[in-house]
Amino acid sequence: MYLYFVKAELSTPCGLPFRTVLTSYYKSKHFKCRTRDPFNDFTSPDQAILCNDSNQSMYCQLLAGLVHRHQVMRLGAVFASALLRATSFLERKWAQLCNDIRTGHLDLSIIDPACRSAMMSILSSPNPDLADEIESICSRPSWKGILCHLWPRAKYIEAVVTGSMAQYIPPLEYYSAGKLPLVCTMYASSECYFGVNLKPICDPAEVAFTLLPNMGYFEFLPLGENGALAMDIDEDEAVPNDRLVDLVNVKVGSYYELVVTTFSGLHRYRIGDVLQVTGFHNQAPQFRFICRRNVVLSVDNDKTNEEDLHRSITTAKKLLEPYNALLVEYTSYADTSSVPGHYVLFWEIQMVDSATSIDAKLLQECCVTVEEELDYVYRQCRSQEKTIGPLEIRVVEPGTFEALMDLFISQGGSINQYKTPRCIKSSTALKLLNSHALASFSSPRDPKWVALNG
Repeated sequence: MYLYFVKAELSTPCGLPFRTVLTSYYKSKHFKCRTRDPFNDFTSPDQAILCNDSNQSMYCQLLAGLVHRHQVMRLGAVFASALLRATSFLERKWAQLCNDIRTGHLDLSIIDPACRSAMMSILSSPNPDLADEIESICSRPSWKGILCHLWPRAKYIEAVVTGSMAQYIPPLEYYSAGKLPLVCTMYASSECYFGVNLKPICDPAEVAFTLLPNMGYFEFLPLGENGALAMDIDEDEAVPNDRLVDLVNVKVGSYYELVVTTFSGLHRYRIGDVLQVTGFHNQAPQFRFICRRNVVLSVDNDKTNEEDLHRSITTAKKLLEPYNALLVEYTSYADTSSVPGHYVLFWEIQMVDSATSIDAKLLQECCVTVEEELDYVYRQCRSQEKTIGPLEIRVVEPGTFEALMDLFISQGGSINQYKTPRCIKSSTALKLLNSHALASFSSPRDPKWVALNG
């Protein structure tokens, strides 16, 4: 049961059509006219995958997956976020889905003709026994391990769980009760296919991709120890030839930005990904994906990248665990509307046990923990120079980040390739987040900071 989605085609101002690379593939003969392959036998009918309405597509794909629940061997999506979005969708819609299976009739909210036709052939007859099975599972008070219960023969979950997707590992492990390995098989982008994971069943924190030298011509821009760009190179300018390192000359432990020349015509194109060399397979280097280079928070002299932010939040959210609270999603922005400016984090928190609750003091401690995990420069600006104000956490309503995703998709984004932005730049998105804020908490004290000698 792999959940795939397409995005409606758009046009440039002069009338040229354009669409996302995954949509292009799903609509091509390579996908639609593919030879039957038992290893890639999807539960979702092509008509559901190719439906431009993401809600109808999601409903039909989940319904098909439930009908075939005893035949499903693998679960997955392109990104981990899509699989969690599907789980959230299932929490809201399982009663309707059970009714469809029980009666053998598709819900009237599905109006796409191709979807209706394909799904009615799957719902060929009423199946009350299957509906009762699913209803019994979904009506349990806890959804821990729900994926294993609904699809008992599933062996693993396949999705991208590296980089910013790593924060979805805990909720995926919760919904699978830690019984399904999280498999991240490849490293690719719209521009080029880069590498494969030769140890797909490894721990997600240890995922390393072996570069495939035949996919393009790869060069590497050396970065600082923490993945920072050299001060004399602008974010968007062409890199001088003498700064680039060839594929065979990278050093284990060092950080690089990937630069690629492709068969389709891109010349020394800067992908924008920060990679760390972990070793070699024969002479092909192996890399760990660290983060996107251009994702930073900055108020003063501080520069907080995606990895630093993720690491600090990972530490802070552990404070929630004793209270059966789960950090579902987060994003951030640098609020400079007042002086001094400060970091704002938007957190969506799910209470696993309704009998427990969290108080203001706990979330204030989360603020402090995040700050104390950030780098030396940030803590110096906060504690000694007072050029950055106390970090703030704004807790938002359940479903806020799904609304944020819907906003970006409505503006031309792809549900397949959507990743929650870790730093908000859009005023519209910021307005949406603030409109869903339930409460705000700030650090009650400065983070620890000790001046370096010399």
